[in-house]
Amino acid sequence: MQKKENTPKRIARRNYEARHKEERLEKSKVWGTSIDRALANEIDEFLEQHNIKKVELIYAGYKALQSQYGPKKE
Repeated sequence: MQKKENTPKRIARRNYEARHKEERLEKSKVWGTSIDRALANEIDEFLEQHNIKKVELIYAGYKALQSQYGPKKE
């Protein structure tokens, strides 16, 4: 596969990304994970019916697990 031609716009985007990469990586994290398609569709449908964002699901699940397992003992 051949690379696309360098244009001024592409070069500017690459420069911007190179300058701001660390800032972007520190700001947020992406979890690349997968689950069974049927379960994912069921979850998506539920979230859509109740107008819940996936981020809210993660926060709620995290809080529920914190209360279930309690504080970490060292």
